[in-house]
Amino acid sequence: MRRSRVARPPRRRAAAAVGAVLTLAGCGAAAPPTPAAGDSVDASPHHCGHGWRHPRPGTNTFTLHNTSGTAAEVQLTDPRTGAVLGEAEEIGPGAVRTMRARLGAGTYAFVCFGEDADPVTGPAVRIPGRTAVAAGPAAVPLTAHDLIPPTLDYQQWVTTRMTRLVPATDALRAAVRAGDLPAARTRWLAAHLAYARLGAAYDAFGDAGEAVDRTTAGLPRGLRDPGFTGFHRVEHGLWHHEPPATLLPATDRLARDVRALRTAWAGTRMDPSDLGRRAHEILEDTLRAELTGRTDYGSGSGLATARAHVDATRAVLDRLRPFLRTRYPGLPALDRRLGRLARTLDAHARADHGGWTPLARLGRTERARINAAVGDLAERLASVAALCDVRRAP
Repeated sequence: MRRSRVARPPRRRAAAAVGAVLTLAGCGAAAPPTPAAGDSVDASPHHCGHGWRHPRPGTNTFTLHNTSGTAAEVQLTDPRTGAVLGEAEEIGPGAVRTMRARLGAGTYAFVCFGEDADPVTGPAVRIPGRTAVAAGPAAVPLTAHDLIPPTLDYQQWVTTRMTRLVPATDALRAAVRAGDLPAARTRWLAAHLAYARLGAAYDAFGDAGEAVDRTTAGLPRGLRDPGFTGFHRVEHGLWHHEPPATLLPATDRLARDVRALRTAWAGTRMDPSDLGRRAHEILEDTLRAELTGRTDYGSGSGLATARAHVDATRAVLDRLRPFLRTRYPGLPALDRRLGRLARTLDAHARADHGGWTPLARLGRTERARINAAVGDLAERLASVAALCDVRRAP
């Protein structure tokens, strides 16, 4: 993972409506009706969907019981469109799980997926007539095959950006070699922001990326540890008056590591199932690291890096946009808020301190406003991650 990112637990989709995730984006949906008494529904592939005896408009509660001998995954679907209204995975043999979904007039069916077995679609259940209650948010699942083209396009975009990153770090090295520290600070920021815009690729960089963007977290000797390399090692030297002669080896190492990263990237293949999640993690990391100052080693460029992360997020969203237009009603609001955050951060570009206001010079109100905006976007992007999570389909 990038930097000292906190390890995340394995993903597990809860037994809840897909639309429940969408409400994180604040799309203005009304509160769902009080759940009615639930039906006990068989979640095993052999008797998938049996037991749903009281279909009704509104919020339905289902007790899913896996009566098979293997783990099961269950989706509640609209069989006409394939849209998923609720899902539960990893229901163990004999286990029971609760699912809630808001349903309107229409036809629905459970689909059950057993381990190493074809999916089984249960009986269609119809909620008749006209009702003022609309079905809850639903989305047609995305498969790994769907996400391969945008992932390949993003990989090519990163490859193009790498061709800009290499000369940027070479220019930084040249300035340090010449002893021109003011120029070196300016070139450091330009090179580091070029790297920061590759946000969704961080997890695919592996050891090569760790060498380029390592922090002192976990290093026994901290700033003096020989394992402290990369942009932040050079940053610390530039802003703490380290003589060019002693800083040059670290800068040479950074330039070599960036070239090694470019070479390694040519043989890297991103997992298509990761693309949507990365859009969420970029700004999640921004809130946790850049906006707390944890990754500032003297440059005061946290807001500049946050602004680069907005560009990184947009680069991912642009590849996912064809899918999100029909699946995510909060996309226009997400775009507007990203634009608003970009303008807010741009207002803090200035001539001194490498071109940006340091976090320490922000007023409490402004800092809280920026944190709130990034936090809100991270929550909205969690919906994107959920919608772009690869799902099995009948």
